Amino acid sequence: MRVIGALLLREMSSTYGRTPGGYIWAILQPVAIIVILTIAFTFLLRSPSLGTSFILFYATGFLPLRMFQEVANSVGAAVQFNLPMMAYPRVTFVDVLAARAILAVLTQIMVSAVIFAGVFILDDVRAILDFEYILLAYGMNIFLAIGVGTLNSFLTFSFHLWRNVWGILTKPLLFLSGVFYIYEDLPRAAQDILWYNPVIHITGTIRMGFYASYSPEYISVPYVMVFGAIPLVFGLLLLFSFCKDAIYK
Repeated sequence: MRVIGALLLREMSSTYGRTPGGYIWAILQPVAIIVILTIAFTFLLRSPSLGTSFILFYATGFLPLRMFQEVANSVGAAVQFNLPMMAYPRVTFVDVLAARAILAVLTQIMVSAVIFAGVFILDDVRAILDFEYILLAYGMNIFLAIGVGTLNSFLTFSFHLWRNVWGILTKPLLFLSGVFYIYEDLPRAAQDILWYNPVIHITGTIRMGFYASYSPEYISVPYVMVFGAIPLVFGLLLLFSFCKDAIYK
């Protein structure tokens, strides 16, 4: 725990301590994107697919996606970023994965809490929140992101171009994860394809927590958990088996 705590402090200073504003930018960036989406679609649509608040609708779609991307990317770069630290015998790849995951998760939870509170206050949103579904969505999201990030950590360490490839592969997620729409708005052919995107299950789950009238039938919690567990197990096994000598040489 002392090792993870020390690495956590190092990650905080290196990630958010080098630029003016630090954590403020972690909040301003998603706020800017949500505001742009709200302004753009307000002129195109009379009302969002759920409720009456455009900004809340897009926040419930964009923030889970951003959390998945930020946590997965942070964990995915953990081993490569901390190679000098892992020269110390007490520091293992599990420590650096845990430290990065904890920092990224806590940061994104803080960002979500601040933005949702701001939306409710500034847009005068009146909704009965179901925290069971909200917490379930965030739990699924964290597990999925850490699982994918662990496998990406091995791939990034072994193949230096993988980080660029992963960035390209995940760009379409903004359009494929239910940020601008709900699953039920899509034609059946599109539903059959997008069902296999685990993030859209998370988006639907969190919207169940914010919209009492929304009750999607497509969500599969076991599918999301399996989708996160498989890369987590393989990522840990690969890091232990194939990178052990290279990391600690």
